[in-house]
Order: sequence, then C-alpha cells, then structure tokens
Amino acid sequence: MTPVERTGTARALVAGLVERLTVRLTADGAPPRLIVGLTGAPGSGKSTLVERIGAELAARELLAGCVPMDGFHMSGAVLAELGRRGRKGAPDTFDVAGYIATLDRVRGLDEFGLPAEVLAPVYRRDLHEPVAAGTRVTGSGVVLTEGNYLALESGGWEGVRTRIDLLVMIDVAQDELIRRLIARHKSFGRSHVAAAHWVRAVDVPNARLVAASADRCDELWRLEPDDDQAARPPSCA
Repeated sequence: MTPVERTGTARALVAGLVERLTVRLTADGAPPRLIVGLTGAPGSGKSTLVERIGAELAARELLAGCVPMDGFHMSGAVLAELGRRGRKGAPDTFDVAGYIATLDRVRGLDEFGLPAEVLAPVYRRDLHEPVAAGTRVTGSGVVLTEGNYLALESGGWEGVRTRIDLLVMIDVAQDELIRRLIARHKSFGRSHVAAAHWVRAVDVPNARLVAASADRCDELWRLEPDDDQAARPPSCA
C-alpha cells in the first residue's frame, strides 16, 4: 500500500478529512460506524488532531466516540512485575489483545440490532495510569482512535490495522519530535538531562519503529504552520 500524501495546515487537513468521512457515512449502504485512526511517533500531535477532528464531527452529529490506544497501557504494577517499567511506552507495554477486543466490540451490534454501546479505558497523565471505563462509544458515526502503533506489523499489533477503516499517519521531522518530547517530559517534572535520556533511549527508537510502518497507512499528513492555534475542547474525554 502506498499512502496518499497530504500537506497543509491542520485546519485544512482536518476539514478535508471530515468532508470525506461525511460522504462515506451518508452514502447508500454505509456501515453504521467507521473506525478512523491517527498514528505517528510520540510527540507528533496525534491527540491534538483527534480533538480537532472530534469537535468537527460532533458539530455534524457524526461522532460516536473515541477509543484511545493509550488507555491500554499496562499499569505501573504490571510493568514492574514484568520488568518493563523502564521501557513504558514500548510496544510490549500495552494490552494489545484488550485493545483489539475493544475495537471488535465497537463494530458489534446490541440485542436490538443497533451499534453497541462500549465503555473503553483512558490514560490519565496526571496519574500516569490507565483508568477503566473512562470513555463511552454510543450511536452511529465515526469512532476515533489514536496511538503510536496502529500500523505495526509485529508483536500482536498486526491485528489492529485490519480493524481500522481509515488510518492516517502524522509525519514530523525527528529534530522537531525530539524538541517536543524533551519539553513534554520536563513538563512532567523530569530534569532536562533525564528527559533527554528518556527521549534518546525510549522515544526515538519507538519513533523509528512507527515510521517503518508508514506503508500500511491510507494517508500520510505533513502539517504546515496553522494560523488557528485556538485551544480546542476535548471531544474524546
């Protein structure tokens, strides 16, 4: 697969995607739900874009909900038991089977033949832990999901891609990713030295792994500076 490359501001790219999704959802024979994924390296801006897309879809009453990959982080206790706490965020530190099972439930119907209501976990950055049943998917429309490893082809992740109807990868230059990630880790209380070490040891290798899976995506987005920097309300909380 060769992804369609799109370059533009976040506003333009989001608007174009929402228009394409509207057409797909309102066409004859359209499924009741479409699962749309955003993937990319840590720090590529996936969560912010999902909020913008979700807000636009919600305004059209076309948002069924969100199932964030980060909700399937293993807890700190489980990571410590497995000896993986120092690599938190790597592919084998998530409950990928649970994530896939939730995506399957999102596609299911209830006893009345309507799209099933699904409760999904979220990741609380203030707690640094996943929280069960933190978000709800209900009704027809788009189900948004975002995370680093949606296009990965190993470690059990290969099943994720087959459950996503449209997958977009966000492409950001490595120097910019490193700058963003160091700033993010420092905002969590790490020193500059500790933040830079974590980025080199964990985030950059993960980013390279993600970039290698670009050919499994439908679209590749490269963002230009956006003149609309207003904060967007979280639409997938």
